[in-house]
This record gives sequence, C-alpha cells and structure tokens, in this order.
Amino acid sequence: MTVMGPHHLAKLIDAHAAALTLYARQWCPAPEDVVQEAFVKLSTSAVPPDNEVGWLYRVVRNAAISAGRAARRRQRHEAEAAGRRRDWFLPSDGVGLDARTAAAALEALPDEQRETIVAHLWGGLTFEQIGALSGVSSSTAHRRYLAALETLRRRLHVPCPRTT
Repeated sequence: MTVMGPHHLAKLIDAHAAALTLYARQWCPAPEDVVQEAFVKLSTSAVPPDNEVGWLYRVVRNAAISAGRAARRRQRHEAEAAGRRRDWFLPSDGVGLDARTAAAALEALPDEQRETIVAHLWGGLTFEQIGALSGVSSSTAHRRYLAALETLRRRLHVPCPRTT
C-alpha cells in the first residue's frame, strides 16, 4: 500500500476541505465526517488517482448521498416514535435576506441545480468540471446554474441585477 505524503495531503486538505464540506452538506447532515473519510481513503489508496480533486468530489458526493439516505431513514423512524414538536421560538420578522430562508430556498432546488450552484459558487468548479462530475455536458451544467439562479431570485424576491 502506497501512503500519500503528509505535506501533499495537508495541501489538498487546506485547498479543498471547506468546499468539499459545503458540497457534501447538500446531501447529508454530517458533511465533515464524509469529507474526512474521503481524505482517509485518498491517503491510503494503493494507486493515487490521476485527478485527485475530481476523485475527492466523486467520493464525497457518493458518500454524502448514502449518508443522507441513512440519516433520512433514521429521522423518519425517530419522528414516528417521538411525534412532532412545536418550535420553541417564533421565526424572526427582520428585514433583509434571512440565512434560513436562503438555505431553505437552496435546499428546495432540484438536486441537479443545487449541486451545480454549490459546486460552482463555493467549490469553484468550472462548468466543464461540474458536467464531468454530474455526467452531463458543460452547457447543461451552465443551463442548470442559470435556472437555479433564476429560481432563487424568484423565491427570495431578489431582482436581477442590471448590467450597464
């Protein structure tokens, strides 16, 4: 078994862990665990992948989807056992964009649009990279991105910025 050097692994973690965590967050409640496991797999792989960053995104995506499914199953079972509870606090009536509202709008997007938004805005991936990751063309990834932005603007009541 070939072990990746600690300096190289540290550089990868510093450069990509935060974006990978955000990327995984759209599918599972414990994205940090999923990202950590991906880096462990990478560091202990016998043959390092040709494209380490692409490999990390693929491993994180698959693990996060699986972890999310497991969490939803567990949550469904717990909810049935405990029953529904009312909120402890009243929602805020503040002015401006509310983080919870924005997160809910992002979560309500179709999976492929949400994935594209997160991968591009927070992950810094190009549409070509997103297309390869999702199994679609770069133009399809770009169309998903534009559709997601339009949906978010509509749901959050944010007008499209005018260009001069």
